[in-house]
Amino acid sequence: MKKIILLALIYYVPTLSYGQMVSKTMLRLPDTGASTSYTNTFGEDNDFNLFTPFYINNGNGTLTDGVTDLMWQQKDGGEMTIENAMIYCDTLSLGGYTDWRLPNAHESFSILNMQNTNPALDASMFITNGAEYWWTSNKQANDTNKVWVTNAGGGIGNHLKTETLSAGGTKKFHARAVRDRNAPTLIANHFTDNGNGTITDNLTNLIWQKMPFADTLTWEQALVYADTVSLGGMNDWRLPNIKELQSISEERLLNPSLNTNYFAVNSAKKYWSSTSLPNQPTKAWYLNTQFGITTYEIKTRKLNLILVKGDQIGTRVNEISRSNPHVVFPNPFNSMIQIKNKSGTEQFELTNIVGKIIYYGKDIDQQNFSNIPNGLYFLRIFDNGTILVKLVKG
Repeated sequence: MKKIILLALIYYVPTLSYGQMVSKTMLRLPDTGASTSYTNTFGEDNDFNLFTPFYINNGNGTLTDGVTDLMWQQKDGGEMTIENAMIYCDTLSLGGYTDWRLPNAHESFSILNMQNTNPALDASMFITNGAEYWWTSNKQANDTNKVWVTNAGGGIGNHLKTETLSAGGTKKFHARAVRDRNAPTLIANHFTDNGNGTITDNLTNLIWQKMPFADTLTWEQALVYADTVSLGGMNDWRLPNIKELQSISEERLLNPSLNTNYFAVNSAKKYWSSTSLPNQPTKAWYLNTQFGITTYEIKTRKLNLILVKGDQIGTRVNEISRSNPHVVFPNPFNSMIQIKNKSGTEQFELTNIVGKIIYYGKDIDQQNFSNIPNGLYFLRIFDNGTILVKLVKG
């Protein structure tokens, strides 16, 4: 099966928005880590490479997520109540840092690896110690006795605080701390209505169907249908993977957990993702928008679907749409990338063809890239807008 690498640049004209200031803590939304094909039908998770997860071991008990730019505690703090988890993270001193916190639901879900089970983590990086669940900082919208937690099987859901051992329950709920390597960015609106039947998520830059498909389909039928849709003048729609699908669910909302100011929905539905269960390949993950939990169903059942497009690379409205005062050379480059006309305030991001971040920071012209493979790379210059430069290493 041919694997597709998404590189298309997408432009849109935003028309409608509703004020909803949100904090962007993750630089990019990581891929699920799915690497196995379970069907000959095109469109499953494995057919798309979208910011493959990778981590940097800092050698001090911490890991840097190379996709989100968050820093994580390598070994979680163990089983504890939610109240103690919040205190534990807020008072943690690790790796020379004291600004640790309990992650929110989307941050915690971002580190799950859907190719692995029990635990659904990169065990070569994260030290595992028997956790069944990990606390997040989000409580259920209408019940403060329930907290959103990720689980070792790869899902996310709302659970009673009393289920953990320390609170008299029978399960192991652990705390894993996170910190921001860079200050979060405030986004004026979580979503933008593009006025053409599509919605842009300004946290991930993914573009979504405004109105989900009206009927229900099996998982295989959903993959086929997604590959035939033309909407908003675009025809490269697909079934979202489970991390993309969970990214539009909001813990502050119920029945549905999707924002009805943007999405044309009026009740809770179950939406297929393109992600299969590696240990039960006849089943696939879905999002239930009653609360926003992710769970799984046999692929022959009929569920709803909402489609997505975009690769998080070129969906910013001002990317490569304005003049570039910077001179980037040589191109092709061998080891060093030189930048002329720097203002000193820029941030530079170098990614490879599948979206893996090679470098992010201010001093790209002081880095030696002689050890990275030859090929196509993308340099983004963040300086009062975003500029994209294609570079060839060779």
